[in-house]
Order: sequence, then structure tokens, then C-alpha cells
Amino acid sequence: MSYTGHNGKPIVERVSTEDAASRIQGLARVPISKATAHEVISLSYGFFTPLTGFMGRQEVDTTLDKLALPDGTLWSIPIVFDLSWNDIETLGVQEGASVVLEYLDVPIAILDVTEIYQYDLQRLAEKTYGTTDSRHPGVKKTLAYADRFVAGDVTLINEPVFNEPFKSFWLTPRQHQDALAEKNWTHVVAHQTRNVPHTGHEALMKQAWLAANEDQPVDDLSTGVLVNAIIGQKRVGDYIDEAILLTQEELRKSGYFRDDVHKVTFTLWDMRYAGPREAIFHAILRTNLGCTHHMFGRDHAGVGDFYHPYDAQNLLQEHRSELGIKPVFLRENWYCPECREVTNSALCGHYAKAQSFSGSLIRSILTDEVKPTQQVMRHEVFEVVLQAAAKYGRGSPFVTEEYLADRPPVFTLNPLEGARS
Repeated sequence: MSYTGHNGKPIVERVSTEDAASRIQGLARVPISKATAHEVISLSYGFFTPLTGFMGRQEVDTTLDKLALPDGTLWSIPIVFDLSWNDIETLGVQEGASVVLEYLDVPIAILDVTEIYQYDLQRLAEKTYGTTDSRHPGVKKTLAYADRFVAGDVTLINEPVFNEPFKSFWLTPRQHQDALAEKNWTHVVAHQTRNVPHTGHEALMKQAWLAANEDQPVDDLSTGVLVNAIIGQKRVGDYIDEAILLTQEELRKSGYFRDDVHKVTFTLWDMRYAGPREAIFHAILRTNLGCTHHMFGRDHAGVGDFYHPYDAQNLLQEHRSELGIKPVFLRENWYCPECREVTNSALCGHYAKAQSFSGSLIRSILTDEVKPTQQVMRHEVFEVVLQAAAKYGRGSPFVTEEYLADRPPVFTLNPLEGARS
């Protein structure tokens, strides 16, 4: 099977585990954070095709100024590896040399260093997020970068071993494309999520399925919904990752989606909350997974009031011809007691009576463990939320400091036998 991704570029897996222990002998060792480990894994498996490593200065410049890589390929988010000058000197990182990247003291990848450079972090933040306000979590993350960036290709030498429940939902881009082909899906609409689903989310997915199925025969079920959850850095108050995956899966298990039109997977990615630019990135990412369509709702990848609710849709529309995926634009849904259904402002004239799916409402329902009405959340989903909270979240479906401190890891790395520091 031919595996192609964004801009028709091949999905290249940079994974080479054979004889890894001997290959890294004598190389400088560089410890990396969880966020960087996530990006190393995604780069190596091809989630970020056509990127094969951390970006150099020219790639960052053109991404920020032209929304493109130097060859003109649409790209929106800088993927960079920051390291302090003191660490560069102490660890012996040099241009033209290779180093071993270590996560939790275990080698995970080799980085072939091509460039070490400084960059204006204020410029990086302003261009990426449209603001330098440190209240924006992406800006805060960017302004905290170390004073140098290290560029170069990465090669995974130690594949992650995913723990349950994550193991059941993990697929590489090539495995995604194989799985979608096995289902005979010719049209696949991606649903980006970091949430436990309420009935508003469910309605959006079904509306997106209908849009993606627009030119298919009426009795043809070769269109599917790929729910691709984002698993990464968590903030207190977010849903716990385990609850997200298990409840999304429950929608199919309980029959709210047919087995042959619904699938749940995840991608390792630490959200930037970059609004419009991150929407472009998500479209690219899901193209690499084999999707043909991508749903975009209100305030996609936004945070607070930094973006207009439909800024992401407007930027996607501007670059529609450069996307390898068809965006499906959806409005915010609510429950209308007059219509007795989930609807939106384009269809329903009872705005004054609309009951929105507010985060505070859903949070109070789950916190108080009061079974919601079916109009708000499926009872089966509610039960799975409570089970996940008890098993993984110390009784809460939301991230707490205790969860962050004690949670089992999403993945582990096996020691490389014979490897020495």
C-alpha cells in the first residue's frame, strides 16, 4: 500500500531499533521533556509529514510569515526543540553531530543536529498566537522556551509501549490508513476532541458524517467518523485522558453510532491553543492519518476570548485550495425544548429558549454525579465517566494535582540492553 499524506508527500517512518544500544555508544546524551518526547514520537512515525525533524530558522521564518515551509507547502505551527546554551555546551551538542535524546533516563531517539540558533521569542509568540499576552497558555509556553533551538532530523530507536486503556486506541499514520482501508471507508471525517462527549458533540459528528457522505450512494456505508482525541499536557480542570477515550468509544458500543461508521484513536500532541493556526495544523495532521474531511466547529483550538468564534473557519477557507482535506464547517449546537432536538441558529428560531451545552452545566452534572437527561448526555456515557473517574482519576473525571502527580504513564520505554551513558 502507498502511504501518502499532506501535500501528496509520502509518510516516512524514521524508526530504526535494530542494534540501537551499540549505535548510540559515545554519543552525547540530552534529556528531554514529556512534550518533546511526544513530538519525537510524532515526527518519527510521520504524524507531522512532511517534517522529519525539528525545524531550523528558515522553516520557522516561512511558517510564521508565509504559513508555509520553504518549498511552499502549507504549514502553520513551528515544531522546535529548545535547549539552553549552558546545556548545549555542558552536554556537548554540536552542529553536524548526532546526539541521543533521553526521556526519563532512557534513550528514545537520535537527533542529527543540523543547526543551533537563537530566535526572538516575542516574535514567535505574536506570529503564532496573534498576541504576546502571557495569559494565553501557548504564549506562556513559548516565552518560557530556553535561549537556543536545536534543529535536525530525528530517528526513533526505542518504540513506546502504550499502557491500557491507551494501547487499544493507538495507531501510527500508516496503521491508521491500513485500518481505514480495511473498513472500506473512502470518505473519512475527522473529529478533533479533548472532551467527554455530550449530545451536542454527538450531533456535530452526525452532521459532519452527512456532509462527508454528500456524494455517496444512499445505501453506501463507505463513509466513517474518525474520533481522533488529543492526548498530551493536561491542565487542572481538563477531562482526564482515560475518560475521553472510553466515553467516545462508548457512543459506538451503545449503538449511537454503527460499528461500521465510527472509530476512536488518539494522537500525542500538547495543545498550543493557537486557534486558526492550530486548525490548519489539525487539518494537516488528519490528512496524514488518511482522512478526507475534517469537522470544524465554533472556536476550534481557541482559548478564552483571544479569537473570534469562527476565526479558524475563516482561515481554513482562505487556504482551502492548499489543504489535502475538505473542511466541514459547523455551527454551535444547543438543545431546543420547543423543537425537542439538538439544533443550531441556522435551523431553529427559538433562540431565546435554547439550552446551551455549557461547560459549567456539564461539569456540575459530573461533579455531583447526578444522572443527566438524555437530551444532555447519554446515560451510558455518564456511567463510563464515573467508572473512569473511579479507576483512573481518584474519583474525579477532571484533572487534579493528585492525578498529575500519580497517574500511570500513557506509555513507557523499555531499557536498551547494553546501552551505557
